Amino acid sequence: MDVMGDKATLWETGRFVQSDADDRDETGAADTEARQRCAAATGDIAATSALGALLLRQGELDEAETHLRAATGAGDRAAANNLGVLLHQRGYPEEAAGWWRVAAVAGSAAAAHSLGRHHRERGDEPAAEYWLRQSAEEGHVLGAYALADLLEHRGDVGAERWMRTAAERGHREAAYRLARVLERRAVDDLRAASALLTPRATPGRPTTARTGGSRNAGGESASGGKNGGTKGGAKPAAEEAEQWYRQAAARGHQRAALHLGAILEKRGELKEAGRWYLTSAKDGEPRAACALGFLLRDAGDEENAAVWWLKAAQAGDGNAANALGALHAEHGQNQTAERWYRSAMDAGDINGAYNLALLCAEQQRTAQAEQWYRRAAYAGHREAANALAILLLQGGDAAGAEPWFSKAAEAGSVDAAFNLGILYAGRNDDRGAQRWYGRAAAAGHTDAALQVGIAMLRDGDEQAAERHLRCAAGGGSAEAAFRLASMLDARRPPQGQPALGETPPEKDECEEWYERAAEQGHRRAQVRVGMLAAERGDVVGAARWYRAAADAGSRNGAFNLGLLLAREGSEPEAALWWRRAADAGHGRAALRLALLFARRGELAEGQQWCARAVALGPAEVAERAARLREALQQELTA
Repeated sequence: MDVMGDKATLWETGRFVQSDADDRDETGAADTEARQRCAAATGDIAATSALGALLLRQGELDEAETHLRAATGAGDRAAANNLGVLLHQRGYPEEAAGWWRVAAVAGSAAAAHSLGRHHRERGDEPAAEYWLRQSAEEGHVLGAYALADLLEHRGDVGAERWMRTAAERGHREAAYRLARVLERRAVDDLRAASALLTPRATPGRPTTARTGGSRNAGGESASGGKNGGTKGGAKPAAEEAEQWYRQAAARGHQRAALHLGAILEKRGELKEAGRWYLTSAKDGEPRAACALGFLLRDAGDEENAAVWWLKAAQAGDGNAANALGALHAEHGQNQTAERWYRSAMDAGDINGAYNLALLCAEQQRTAQAEQWYRRAAYAGHREAANALAILLLQGGDAAGAEPWFSKAAEAGSVDAAFNLGILYAGRNDDRGAQRWYGRAAAAGHTDAALQVGIAMLRDGDEQAAERHLRCAAGGGSAEAAFRLASMLDARRPPQGQPALGETPPEKDECEEWYERAAEQGHRRAQVRVGMLAAERGDVVGAARWYRAAADAGSRNGAFNLGLLLAREGSEPEAALWWRRAADAGHGRAALRLALLFARRGELAEGQQWCARAVALGPAEVAERAARLREALQQELTA
């Protein structure tokens, strides 16, 4: 009869976790009660104890107390435990503890657990640990979990052992918390490994705040002891964490389902991730509803995404409110977007203020944008601080902008570090500019890497310059690609036009970088690609790139296209391109036009272009144009 009493818990008070008590089917409960009453009437102590426990579960406390006191007086430890439960429910904790002590001394693990919890609630941790350890060592799952919780609170490394024991015996909260500890350990191990492999440098690139808010499903911190890495062929911490999340989620733990979904989503297993998010969201977890909304949005289902975001936002999730605001803003519903951004702020999400500022800025409501940027910046939003500084700088308040740029940069904003570089460069403080450009470049900022590369080139450090230019060019900077190509171009030996029948050489890295810049519309790169094509005898390719550069406003492109057309016998069309180049200030194009008109006998027109070439230069062109002008003047006066 000890079993019945040991499984009874304080299910109604919520202060103790309910155990796996009473696995009997409730059908036939009346017959069971009748049999126990008959047996108790004959003086059967075990039946009296069982009847008291049954009445206790049914809430009939007065009658239950009578039977439990009778059984307790006869020495039944289960009855003593259950009497403690009853008295605790009635508000007599000290008397309850006395009966729990009687039962615990007699060997009741459930009573030892209840007594340990009683002592912990009163701040007597040594006594609490003693009784909880008794309960745990007797195999009581709630005792193991409560002991683990106590040890974890104290930072004792033994906490994990008992948390694992409780988890292995089916305690879902223990499984969840064990998973959190293991997940944190996996992250710490990864950071430690990265620190060993990566040289120490400037701070890494941060994650920029999204208009719709971040979609991190976590948000809780793990606690507990840390035992280091895996040993003896044990599973990696991350893999074991997933296993325990899965076990807890399968038992209905909504936060475990949320974290399991996040792990699966990160791994690309979106379908299963969605199922766990849905399970958690249906159980009332707003973060899971929010994450499910993002998953649906990414799959193109905005309508259902909005449904889940709405549920999460109504439950107080600021991230979901931000997402709804962004969704409405994308559809031009600015008033609704603003309402949701304000809801995000009310939920404590500073992204709401930042996103509201962005919305105001797009509508040219500068004063309101500044107000919301300030609110987010004061709350620690680094991108809001950067945006506020830009707004102040645009308004002519450079002195007010600089502290906000500095605050954002020190908080990890890469854009703010780059903007500080621009600010220092504008003051001709090259040292300060390079310090901030260097920090932004180390964090992966393309334009900052370009600026550092240019500075290194200026200082004669080609090796460092090439490294930074490659980073910037790889990040999509056309100017960096052109400068890198120019550096590589200067190193290679000159290549003439291939002989008749000779196979044209393959494109080298230099030309590939020129082409990458040219394809992004870089005019000087387009001219250089055209020149390289002409050197290979590719007239069509050369003409295409020269024309692209000329159409984009390159006077060199127009001049070279004119040369190419003249060589191909299209002198009238060549003259059109030379005229365009000369009108844009190209001295050689003006000289070519002067020679062209001189050959045609249009001496006065030729003289005019000679004068233009003299004015435009450079020196050798001006000298040749002056001699030609004198010759034309003599011809006219002869």
